[in-house]
Amino acid sequence: MAGYDGIELNGFMIRPTSFMVRMMTKMAGMPVGKGGKLDWKALLDEAGLSVVSVHEDLGTIKREPEKVIAEAKKFETDKIVITGMYRFDYSDKNEVKKLIQDLNESGEKLKKAGIQLLYHNHNCEFRKVTAGKTAYDLMIEETDPAYVGFELDSYWPTEAGVSAIALMKRLGDRMKLYHINDRGTKVSGPSITPILKSDSMELGTGNMNLEELTAQALSVPVDAIILESHKNWVDKSPVKSLQVSAEFLNKIL
Repeated sequence: MAGYDGIELNGFMIRPTSFMVRMMTKMAGMPVGKGGKLDWKALLDEAGLSVVSVHEDLGTIKREPEKVIAEAKKFETDKIVITGMYRFDYSDKNEVKKLIQDLNESGEKLKKAGIQLLYHNHNCEFRKVTAGKTAYDLMIEETDPAYVGFELDSYWPTEAGVSAIALMKRLGDRMKLYHINDRGTKVSGPSITPILKSDSMELGTGNMNLEELTAQALSVPVDAIILESHKNWVDKSPVKSLQVSAEFLNKIL
């Protein structure tokens, strides 16, 4: 046992999804799972894992809030996380403001059912909407703290050249969950230059100051620290990757 006690689920894992959604998910580098063909409740009970949150797309939340709420309650979680927008221009201030309005309205609906709405960032939110302000700045400023919280992923702002620790401190207790990952360089395939591409790595094997970031997350405190990997596992083994990261977490938590 690696020592993990919870898991995040995604809408495309727990119910049947369209061919297009599955293809977009696969193109994004994420596993598409069985699309609702597995009995996740039974699997989680057998493994002794709790559900930290369910990731959903904003369109589904807006169209079918009752179904999203029912799914959250089925898995005994009070958190729904939006994972980003497909084909969305985060440099368009008007579009970002419309997104903020949608988040506030959806968050209000979910709160009435006892569910928190959180926003999970990638790197695209750190595009500038004005000369001195990013889309993420605007989202922090104009989402209603009563209805919208954040699941900060520190890998992606680091990838975008933004200070993850400064973002954490700015969010304060609005950061309800923390996605942890490490960032460094992995050699993959032949190369004609010594220049390496950055990519996600197992915790403690990259160059991020995860001790500082984790200490900040614990000081809030967040409800959970969640490991994320990007499929480029050490020795191509997801199990070994989980074990390596767990060793690091066990040292610092």
